[in-house]
Amino acid sequence: MKVRVGVGLGVRTWLNGPEFGEVVDTIEELRFDSLWVSERITGEAPDPVVAMAYAAGRTSRLKFGMAVMVLPGRNPVVLAKEMATLSVMSGGRLLPAFGLGAADGREHEAFGVTRGERAGWFDEAMTVMRKCWSGEPVVHQGVRFHYDGLQVKPVPRRLDVWLGGFAPSELRRVGRLADGWLPSFVTPADAEAGRAVIEQTAADHGRSIDDDHYGVLIPYTLGSVPDAVLAGLAKRRPDLDDPADLIPVGWDAVRAAIKRFVDVGTTKFVIVSMKEPASVDAWQTHLTVAAAEVLPLET
Repeated sequence: MKVRVGVGLGVRTWLNGPEFGEVVDTIEELRFDSLWVSERITGEAPDPVVAMAYAAGRTSRLKFGMAVMVLPGRNPVVLAKEMATLSVMSGGRLLPAFGLGAADGREHEAFGVTRGERAGWFDEAMTVMRKCWSGEPVVHQGVRFHYDGLQVKPVPRRLDVWLGGFAPSELRRVGRLADGWLPSFVTPADAEAGRAVIEQTAADHGRSIDDDHYGVLIPYTLGSVPDAVLAGLAKRRPDLDDPADLIPVGWDAVRAAIKRFVDVGTTKFVIVSMKEPASVDAWQTHLTVAAAEVLPLET
């Protein structure tokens, strides 16, 4: 199995200015596999399309993706054009990942989609984008979108779409629509059980997902997990005896978590610091240590 480790920036990242490029350079130089940027219209994180284009122009081998980009509310044809262009210009290094968006009223207002509309919008928009990337004229008569012979160019060689989530409806959506799965705040047992649901759903729809397209986003900390975070995890995952198990503390725990996920067939990893370094120099030092600790686990 081809195990790979990338770096993720959370929705609260302060890297939204020129410093972003310096950290991207370090991630490339240390030979991490990928960089993942988050989206939150109302937060500090930079716009993912702009950030990925900026990163692509500074690098030559680093892959990049969104963890994740909100799809409901966006024009799927315009977004398909942006993704296709970025993929072709970067030599196929784009790893697009989409989600429904945060359960936040202000976020819903920003995208102009009510919470109840999100799932239907997502499914139809994803179908439209797939058609746009095929290179063939798009014929689509849906609930929200209507096209008759529209073509989008350039045509990307291949765009593998990654989706997250662990709820039953989200797992089934991965099986129906995605090429890869990248959940967060899950255990190895969750990953194993979720994969079974995804594979069954994919088979039910005449599809399959490559064995090396199952990943996980691992939030970690080098100190204690804040009480507020633990309270949020307890609310999010009331089924777990100890929600703190979802956040490895220290590099030994991060490595152990990766190994446990590998044992259940997970091969793609995105590590995300719960407490970002406060300066570029601190980021570079942190990443240098991280590379020495986790990149030897790649195969």
